[in-house]
Amino acid sequence: MAVEIKSKIVSYSVKKPEEAPTPAPLADDNPLTVRIPSRPEGTLEAVSEKISYVGAEGRKKVYLLVSFMPVEGVINGQRVVIERPVEFFFPSGQLSSEHQWITATMRSLSLAARGGYVTQAVADLRKVAWDKGLVRCGWNRHGKPVFHDSEVSAIAWSIQQILYRRGFLDEDGLQVPVEDLVGRYSQRLASGNAWQPPSDEEIQRVEQEAQASSGGPAVVGHCPECNGELIMMDGCPTCYSGCGWSKCG
Repeated sequence: MAVEIKSKIVSYSVKKPEEAPTPAPLADDNPLTVRIPSRPEGTLEAVSEKISYVGAEGRKKVYLLVSFMPVEGVINGQRVVIERPVEFFFPSGQLSSEHQWITATMRSLSLAARGGYVTQAVADLRKVAWDKGLVRCGWNRHGKPVFHDSEVSAIAWSIQQILYRRGFLDEDGLQVPVEDLVGRYSQRLASGNAWQPPSDEEIQRVEQEAQASSGGPAVVGHCPECNGELIMMDGCPTCYSGCGWSKCG
């Protein structure tokens, strides 16, 4: 419909289309601590491990399964994905009375994994001691046996080794930063190959280079007991701060 303008036009403007509102930034949601209500349906990737150890009651062996799944989160406003352990399983057929505590512990670790605090839960199990003497389980990269304060501690150490080889923990059983987990999972999706821990030769070369450049013993990590520096003594990472902790027992 035409409209006649009888007054003088003094100014005009062109109506601009309305701009779409800027979306609000995503709130950070750390994928390491995202709670997983229950084990998802379907198939999960899993690692099967035979754990053999020797203590006061002789040689024993158990089999464990650790399942992993991708978990989404938000870091610095960006959606990211990492891989997390979600289930610790003690296969059937190992149901004797001496195995009841392992079954109960695996259930507790599964709850901790889905709750986002499995790293601390496993570290706490490493501190369990008993009165039956040391338990030998596993070997360090220098070919020396590793001794533990109890069977519980030995199995917890073995679980840490599984998570280390999967790239979830570092060699000392400490949590890998979430940014590194994101990168490792992205690399896996891009290349089709899972992250691999450095070889013993690579670790030894880095230690020698660090020792040569600093003029002193190479720092190879941090103590899980007091967070002090670890140095190599007699082929074993040992706390340099004086608390006495040694990875070889």
